[in-house]
Amino acid sequence: MANPRRTSYASNLPISEPFPQFQSPAAAQSTAATLITSAKVFLKKPHAFPFLLSIFLLLTWISLRLQHASGDSAFHRSSAAASYGTSAKDVGGGGGDDGHFRDSDANAVKFSASSSIAMKDKRGWLVNPITLAMDFDIQGGAVSCASIHVGEIQPGKMRGNHRHHTSNETFLIWGANTVFRLENKAAKKGYSEMVISADEVIVGASPRGTAHAMVNIDAERTTYFLGCQDNIVNYNDNTTDFKVWKDL
Repeated sequence: MANPRRTSYASNLPISEPFPQFQSPAAAQSTAATLITSAKVFLKKPHAFPFLLSIFLLLTWISLRLQHASGDSAFHRSSAAASYGTSAKDVGGGGGDDGHFRDSDANAVKFSASSSIAMKDKRGWLVNPITLAMDFDIQGGAVSCASIHVGEIQPGKMRGNHRHHTSNETFLIWGANTVFRLENKAAKKGYSEMVISADEVIVGASPRGTAHAMVNIDAERTTYFLGCQDNIVNYNDNTTDFKVWKDL
């Protein structure tokens, strides 16, 4: 009896996986040169212009979206920008619906800490004095801080009463009944003043060459202030005039 025929199957599976192929540096350089040449040829063709225009429009749209997102950042612009609009810039002085009062002669704006100008939560209020000064068109202040100083003024005491010739300065003042004085040659007395109560805040600016002073006129409370200068002031040289006003 004949044995049944056995059918054999050839395996198509590889015995082992081949090693990955890597391009040599010369081959990679040749590939890059080929791609560059192809790109140059493509850019010379008429239909390359619509493609480049589409890329440009896409990049422009992305840039505008990023700028819009940056403008909405609460820590880079005060929430006041959306609430007071153009009425915030009361050129010549005046008040607004949000409780602020801007005095162009004193180059300052004051507002209640409870107003919509300040960002508030359960921790208290928060403002960006640099942004706020620009929003209210306070002229000549520092837009960047090369030097920052924070301090206090006890009742009946004063700080400032000097004139910097090499630095613009922006101030944030709060905490007590306080007078902010700014040199103003157009004023009858040669200066203008803004007074705040204990629950109000001042943002003011002193351009270089303009004298300024802060006086605590409160009987009990302490005045607190922050000063931002756009240049480092050396008080030992002759770029600062001291004791400008004799009545302080």
